[in-house]
Amino acid sequence: MAVLNPPRGGLLLRILPPGLYAGRASKLVERSALAYSRMWLIFVSGVLEPLFYLMAFRVGFGKLVGEVPGPDGRMISYLAFVAPALLASSAMNGAMFDSTFNVFFRLRYAKLYDAMLATPIGPLDVAIGEISWAVLRSGLYSVAFFGVLAAMGLVTSPWAVLLIPVALLIAFAFAAIGMTCVTFIRSPSQFDFINLAIMPMFLFSTTFYPLSVYPEPIRVVVECFPLYHGIELMRGFAAGVLDLGMLGHLGYLVALAALGVYGAYRRISHLLLR
Repeated sequence: MAVLNPPRGGLLLRILPPGLYAGRASKLVERSALAYSRMWLIFVSGVLEPLFYLMAFRVGFGKLVGEVPGPDGRMISYLAFVAPALLASSAMNGAMFDSTFNVFFRLRYAKLYDAMLATPIGPLDVAIGEISWAVLRSGLYSVAFFGVLAAMGLVTSPWAVLLIPVALLIAFAFAAIGMTCVTFIRSPSQFDFINLAIMPMFLFSTTFYPLSVYPEPIRVVVECFPLYHGIELMRGFAAGVLDLGMLGHLGYLVALAALGVYGAYRRISHLLLR
């Protein structure tokens, strides 16, 4: 018997279990956009934080440090060294905020996802929709920050245009993992564990100094940080220095994003569809 008006994403629906994905993830993005339409100042605050860091390094600490080795060993200004890392950190922070604090409230208190799953929306729709919104929000921060870098004369290579796609990938990876992790949190006090992971990554993932300053055992630990791989990609494209090692950084972030999406939908299914 012929099926009339098959749903969008029909091929995917034939592969995935029934009720898992309904092709309506965009509805969650639309819902978030409407909810934030009157709170645009929140987006401004997300742009200002890394900008303050950048200005502080330009007028203060950057003048004390002078030049440092870039990705290819050539000497560059300290501001040019730090700026791509701050862009990566901005993408991480923006994505983590939306995929943890906001998702926790909707999951544990507002019970928003319970209501959604009573409709044709499936748990994978919820995961993809919330992650997509976090990426979109983080992308807005990244575009604004990139504009500031260009205005300050820190965009010196044509490859620098790829900083925005890299920022989106960083945001996707952290949003997916953040959403998975927040499903294990039962009270707001447990967000200290997330902060305990984010702050060391921000400080030690070669954000402010190169990997070579660490002893060998510490380098291995730093190289396991997701933010480190994002920063290395950012610095390479910002300086126009491309090498095969960038494929490893890219693969790490893609694998992390895929793992996060899988974990998020599995946890939502476990919590709300039991």
